[in-house]
Amino acid sequence: MVHPAASGAIFGLSPLAVSLAIFVLTYAVIVTEKINRSVVALLGAGLMIFAGVLNQAEAFHGIDLNTISLLTGMMVIVAITQKSGVFQYVAVKAAKVVKADPWGLLVMLSAVTALFSALLDNVTTVLLIAPVTLLITDALRISPYPYLFSVIFASNIGGTATLIGDPPNIMIGSAAKLTFNDFLFNLAPVAAVIMALMMIPIYLIWGRKLRASAEDRALVMAFNERESITDARLLKQALFVIVLVIAGFVLAHSIGQEPGTIAMFGAALLLLLRVYDQQAEEQSNLIHKTFGEVEWITIFFFVGLFVVVAGIEKAGALELLANRIVDWTGGDFTVTAYVILWVSAVLSAVVDNIPFVATMIPVIQSMGSTFTPEQIETLWWSLALGACLGGNGTLVGASANLVVAGLAERAGQPIRFLPFMLMAFPLMLGSIAVSSVYLWLRYL
Repeated sequence: MVHPAASGAIFGLSPLAVSLAIFVLTYAVIVTEKINRSVVALLGAGLMIFAGVLNQAEAFHGIDLNTISLLTGMMVIVAITQKSGVFQYVAVKAAKVVKADPWGLLVMLSAVTALFSALLDNVTTVLLIAPVTLLITDALRISPYPYLFSVIFASNIGGTATLIGDPPNIMIGSAAKLTFNDFLFNLAPVAAVIMALMMIPIYLIWGRKLRASAEDRALVMAFNERESITDARLLKQALFVIVLVIAGFVLAHSIGQEPGTIAMFGAALLLLLRVYDQQAEEQSNLIHKTFGEVEWITIFFFVGLFVVVAGIEKAGALELLANRIVDWTGGDFTVTAYVILWVSAVLSAVVDNIPFVATMIPVIQSMGSTFTPEQIETLWWSLALGACLGGNGTLVGASANLVVAGLAERAGQPIRFLPFMLMAFPLMLGSIAVSSVYLWLRYL
């Protein structure tokens, strides 16, 4: 089959072959971590254009500006908010609640991350939780890696539970006319079970080894969290804007706005509140410093990655895979549900799940003549579980993963691609196995 969107690539080569070669090469170099991932992604994006797979307009169209805007806007909000000392306050308070016990901290941070990811979105949540995590572990002089690993997993598991928790759910809900309550009723139970079960291997791998000295724990317990608030006025301004942004996320569909727009407007409003009473030169300095704290490596990595994935999408690779799924199942409903679940999970671990979900939506809709409406709804849950939970498989599987990695790298605690994948991918497959049992018991 020749995909109609791609008539030819450089030297008359097949666009499908060229795009897949660039895709594989880009990911292979990213895995080696010899070159910064943002540079590799942008080079891969450029090769897609120069090789004739995409033109510039198509490349720009492939960039999900909603995701980019959401990331950038929330990074600005967090950069300003942290100047008030509120994250230090939360860090000390969280440590005191569990008496500065390292394993108790990990469980608490994971639970809070999962809950916030369900009510907000997972990117916003990790932007708030990751700095707190780094502060706590630094105070206790323990490795932040197990905590950041758990935060990543909790953010994607929690995001699976609701309509607004993860972008694939937003897309599925819109296409299938599924409500917030539909997602809550059908996906929140299995997300809660998976979250609890994931704590078991994390405890076996790291939990038993987490130790903090009695002196460090006592020192943390002696902290006065109120002293952490260094700018009460800024804190009130930041909390006001954050509440508005959160309300905007919850009401996004009702008011007809995208999360990216809400986040960018919130960032602009907080910038205004931050600088409106300053002189022009001081305004420029404050804004320059704030923009300097945005994780531009992560932003530009996504820009490049979106273009690379757009290349294989235009060349027909994702459509071919979706059609092959239909052929594999032979019209069997149970097999179809499981194939969608597992293929979505594996692919979402290595490519951005947004274009794959966009490709699968019309495929599932076209099965309406084969399956009943109730069965079609089950296929939506299979797709949502696979796409959202699959993001835990690698460092590039979900936006939240890369945001945490960017914050960790800036703090001098880099998360490496291959070690993360070797630990995360089997755990991700375990979560999909639990989802398979859930689908069998409830729907199949």
